[in-house]
Amino acid sequence: MKSLFVYILLCCALPVVAQKEIQKKIQTQFIDVDDGGVITLPEGNFHFDASLSMDGKKNVTIKGAGMDKTVLSFKGQLSGAEGIKITNGANITLQDLTVQDAKGDGVKAQLVEGITFVNVKAEWTGGASKDNGGYGLYPVQCTNVLIDRCHAVGASDAGIYVGQSKHIVVKNSKAYKNVAGIEIENSWYADVYDNEAYDNTGGILVFDLPDLIQKEGGFVRIFRNHVHDNNHINFAPKGNTVGKVPQGTGFMILATRNVEAFENKIVNNISAGTAIVSYYITENPINDKTYNPFPSNIYIHDNYYERPMVKATSKGRLGKMYKFKLRFGKKVPHILYDGIDDPAMKERNICIRNNSNATFVNIDAGNKFKNKSTDMLKHDCARPSIEPVVLSSN
Repeated sequence: MKSLFVYILLCCALPVVAQKEIQKKIQTQFIDVDDGGVITLPEGNFHFDASLSMDGKKNVTIKGAGMDKTVLSFKGQLSGAEGIKITNGANITLQDLTVQDAKGDGVKAQLVEGITFVNVKAEWTGGASKDNGGYGLYPVQCTNVLIDRCHAVGASDAGIYVGQSKHIVVKNSKAYKNVAGIEIENSWYADVYDNEAYDNTGGILVFDLPDLIQKEGGFVRIFRNHVHDNNHINFAPKGNTVGKVPQGTGFMILATRNVEAFENKIVNNISAGTAIVSYYITENPINDKTYNPFPSNIYIHDNYYERPMVKATSKGRLGKMYKFKLRFGKKVPHILYDGIDDPAMKERNICIRNNSNATFVNIDAGNKFKNKSTDMLKHDCARPSIEPVVLSSN
């Protein structure tokens, strides 16, 4: 361990041969660490041409010297799709470090029971590009997920993404310059609060998508977040669902049920402060017969809205909808509901109440936008509060 420490401290002055030796030694620790062990990475900038991977471990902590102090760079990565990949484990903690320029995802955790990210940054340093990795922090098919005081920058899909998981807390974090800042997808029981999402294409997304192992999600609370200035050009690779998100989206609920958004500050998002839409708005085909494409039991309340007097985006398929179909000019409503009916459900329970400075529109997308309505009284209702998420300490 002492020799590894010396190698790492001197890495910036050492030739490529020494860098490869450091990489090998750190990867060996990831593989050989005992259950209950700690991997300590000191301050410095370290370069890797292959993923760091850990499989089947329990109660392990991977700890750096601090965000922006311990920097693991994967620029020029030759093998592996992630910077760090953690699989089939339990109670894994990653803290106090930065992962940069991974070929694919920054940090991916899959099939982990208890995954914690604290004070971790995942970023791409070359600016917005469709060639950036898809996800910054990426727990998928996990249970008891905690993301606290983390940053995500430059992801071509979502900076902080939790998918097909259960019992989730995302708090005190920042996501900026991504296509989607924070995304909860096909996941059950999530609390997303006290975060800042800005300069993304879309700030916070709650999606249910077809053709996934976990078929749906819900019981998601989004509260006390600052969601502002999410007007970045969409740079997602062609074909990605998130590529449909219009530039200027603050908060979007797509096809998810049982969502409560409250006490958020949603400011200066030029297209939609909040969008509540079915999967049909994407115009993608649905081949999954078990999939429900409609949002329901949505409660948007006690939020603050503000936007500049500018036109919505005209870029992308949905941007053209604003330009050619909706024609709001500079007076774009803060809350948008697509109004597409679900023939199997008489009452969708889309409730909107007590929001400050909020305007509303039902765009009647299922009827070719013929009967747009700004009547919010039809949605002046309340829903039972969703219970807070309690993470297991086991």
